[in-house]
Amino acid sequence: MKKNKNINYKIFPDKNGRFGKFGGRFVAETLMPLLLKVEEEYKKAKNSKKFKSKLKYYFESYIGRPSPLYLAERLSSKLNGAKLYLKRDELNHTGAHKINNCVGQILLAMQMGKQRIVAETGAGQHGLATATVCALFNLNCVIYMGEVDIKRQAPNVFKMKLLGAQIQPVKSGRATLKDAMNEALRDWVSNVKDTFYVIGTAAGPHPYPMMVRDFQSVIGDEAKKQILKYEKRLPNYLVACIGGGSNALGLFYSFLNDYDVKILGVEAGGEGVNSKKHAASLAKGKPGFLHGNYTYLLQDPNGQINDAHSISAGLDYPGIGPEHSWLKEIGRVKYVSATDKEALSAFKLCSKLEGIIPALEPSHALAYLIKNSKKFSKKDIIIMNMCGRGDKDIFAISDKLGVKV
Repeated sequence: MKKNKNINYKIFPDKNGRFGKFGGRFVAETLMPLLLKVEEEYKKAKNSKKFKSKLKYYFESYIGRPSPLYLAERLSSKLNGAKLYLKRDELNHTGAHKINNCVGQILLAMQMGKQRIVAETGAGQHGLATATVCALFNLNCVIYMGEVDIKRQAPNVFKMKLLGAQIQPVKSGRATLKDAMNEALRDWVSNVKDTFYVIGTAAGPHPYPMMVRDFQSVIGDEAKKQILKYEKRLPNYLVACIGGGSNALGLFYSFLNDYDVKILGVEAGGEGVNSKKHAASLAKGKPGFLHGNYTYLLQDPNGQINDAHSISAGLDYPGIGPEHSWLKEIGRVKYVSATDKEALSAFKLCSKLEGIIPALEPSHALAYLIKNSKKFSKKDIIIMNMCGRGDKDIFAISDKLGVKV
């Protein structure tokens, strides 16, 4: 589908939480009143000078925003001379973009009088960020995490426990991110009076996809100001990895109405999108219902959710945020993929050339750029979201890298 330049992307979602036909609110009746209350309180917060002032304070003084926009000169030499700028959200407190959203949602939870926070996590970055902010504000914190992810993300599990969070191992399904989200939702249904569910990505029932995107949009707001200062013009390309999609929307949102900027979202291709082991729901999925919203999902002919696979725990999810599904269908964003092997290669290259050890998640975005380097020229400016650092991954992948730890 061709891009429609008559669309104002900033007015979505609509009043029903829909991005076109995607999104919405499909949950148990017990959750509806709470979701409506969250939406009501969020609308108040968006218009509250006091809330926005608090958010700005913690963004600057606690997270360390604005994050730098760094010209990666040695990596640029691998991209046919194009200038590659890295939006360095891995330098945030806790090492990823996740804390932007956690600070916002937990400030909202406290505005609503909630004292108990539940969250799901895959790579552990959202769990770590949630545990960190709960420690800051003295809130009870419960993190649901699949047993598979607990093993492959041991450093973050240790940090969460050190911060006082209770880790609830999830054994159901593949014991990864989807299953952790299922259990977190069940907890919330059972404890609606005192509990707030901090969703870690731009998915789930309305208003979460909108709310998470809004809190993460600080990334793109900063990047736009920074690139105009450095280059006196907008970039030719934006690139980010896609799991649920919050880091990508965080970068993309500020540029959606700038039609000359090409936007690329990179899914986890696993062992190849034509294999059965990948997490490329936009490339190989079809629309369906999961976790309270209508979006693209990996599913079988009977509508049962297929298992996703990625070497990256943060991308190992069989769905996508509904706004991404909509942006795909209307053609504003091009969605591509990178394999596990390509991401590992990019992981090593970034470490050696730039002295920056990336998380496996943004390594997928870098891998796509490197693989397609001949498509770029010296006239091109690219901004890539370096949404997480690789401390969490080094022990899990040391054998694959041939490095003894």
